[in-house]
Amino acid sequence: MKIAIYGSRRQQPYLPLIEEFLTTLAARGDKAVMHAKLFNHLQPLLPAEALQCVSRVVESPRFEADFAVSLGGDGSFLRTAAWVADKQIPIIGVNTGHLGFLASISVEELAQLPAQLADSANYEVESRSLLQVDCPGLRGWPYALNEATITKSESTSIIGVRARIDGVDLADYRADGLIIATPTGSTAYNLSVGGPIVEPTAPVWVLSPIAAHSLSMRPLVVGERSVLHFDCDSRGDTFRLTLDGRTTSLPIDTPVEMRRAPFVVNVVRMKAHNFADTLRAKLQWG
Repeated sequence: MKIAIYGSRRQQPYLPLIEEFLTTLAARGDKAVMHAKLFNHLQPLLPAEALQCVSRVVESPRFEADFAVSLGGDGSFLRTAAWVADKQIPIIGVNTGHLGFLASISVEELAQLPAQLADSANYEVESRSLLQVDCPGLRGWPYALNEATITKSESTSIIGVRARIDGVDLADYRADGLIIATPTGSTAYNLSVGGPIVEPTAPVWVLSPIAAHSLSMRPLVVGERSVLHFDCDSRGDTFRLTLDGRTTSLPIDTPVEMRRAPFVVNVVRMKAHNFADTLRAKLQWG
């Protein structure tokens, strides 16, 4: 078995658990590749034998793996998904952060993970859809696993976003911005503005305005096969387009189109964990 490892470099409290995980991989004869930033951070902190089964890599085209392990919180998981890119390697999130809807297993379970992944009876793989965003001037990874947001620039008090769905006019949003969330991202920014929680494999997107200037503007659920088109207007010259926390400032007349990406992110869910349990625990539903 070969494991790809990505993670936050803020791992000092968990170094003994990470060391145990890596030595367990080595003892089993498993191999690992690790993103160079994390490898370079851990190398002076861990004994050499803990890293003997690990190779360091940077660019996603340079590695293959059976599974990817994300160490951190949900932000680390999103960066792991971008690192894996379109390889569709199943990702499991190990939570060393806070809320952890995506990073579903605790860091205390890390050492047992290799044995659990070796037996497919212990887990399921869920396919999560991504947004593909097309617009002039957008650089970098043009996909979002959680959400894409269109927001006003700092110098303006409001932005207008004209939305069309499959070429048909939908709404003119006057607000601080608009969130286009995936089911995976429904528990992120979307939830904080009053958007609905969506089961993560449901084939839908959610459009949720941010501080709408009209009470009639409500969150809307649309099918994921829809093609969404947005045009902005504002007193300012620019607006902000943010994909999973990566922000680009664009001229106000830049059109934005969103659709379902041609690949998915595969998420490993241990059978001891499920979405309902996660909601009860994270949202304190009792």
